[in-house]
Amino acid sequence: MMNIAQYLDSTYLKTPAQSGLSEEETLEIDKNLAKVAIDHGIFAVMIRPDYVSEIKKYIQENNSDVVVGTVIGFHEGTSSVEEKLSEAAKAIEDGADELDFVINYSEYLKGNLESVKNEFLKCTKLCIQHQKVAKWIIEVAALSDEQIADLTKNISNWAEENFSEEDLSKIFVKSSTGFYETKDGKPNGATFEGIKIMLDNAGKLPVKAAGGVRTPEDAEKMINLGVKRIGTSSALALIKNESSSEGY
Repeated sequence: MMNIAQYLDSTYLKTPAQSGLSEEETLEIDKNLAKVAIDHGIFAVMIRPDYVSEIKKYIQENNSDVVVGTVIGFHEGTSSVEEKLSEAAKAIEDGADELDFVINYSEYLKGNLESVKNEFLKCTKLCIQHQKVAKWIIEVAALSDEQIADLTKNISNWAEENFSEEDLSKIFVKSSTGFYETKDGKPNGATFEGIKIMLDNAGKLPVKAAGGVRTPEDAEKMINLGVKRIGTSSALALIKNESSSEGY
């Protein structure tokens, strides 16, 4: 049986308003997420920026090397470059190891490629300067197959043209936020077809599959396809060889 724990970003990204919980209750969920990751060898926890400082401290107090990730420009991706840079700088200061940016796919869909390139370069540069990992969420459910291929290819080209070979392993292309609203029951996360398109166009960049990986078999299939990380709210179920009904 494959050890999939080392590929997992165990994820909780609901705000208190979205879950109907208090900030204290949300922090407890995040701490439990971290505890499970520590106890079961899960690679990373992925949480909202407001909780990074506390969770980083909790992990350090438990002498663990579990990675702390957070999201930037989440979940619409439409905040300005300056806002994303400010949010990212604060997250880095608070101890985030990895930053998952939602790329401004709305601008991409309008044809404003230079604007998208500008935010990619500036935000990625900030992460690389601080030895952090930058992951770029393209929101595959909002894109056609051709657009998935094109946006992934553009990100790959921008990265290879502007960053060193050594840096490329720290620049991911990621499928989904898990919050995009689709119609007619269509998946809003990673599909095997979408991930295959991303892998075919990502060049030297690693790919993260997020959303919709709900069984150990699906996780193994994604890893065998070539993904380097999987974002899931069902990490514990996956490593216990159980299926999950969770939405992400």
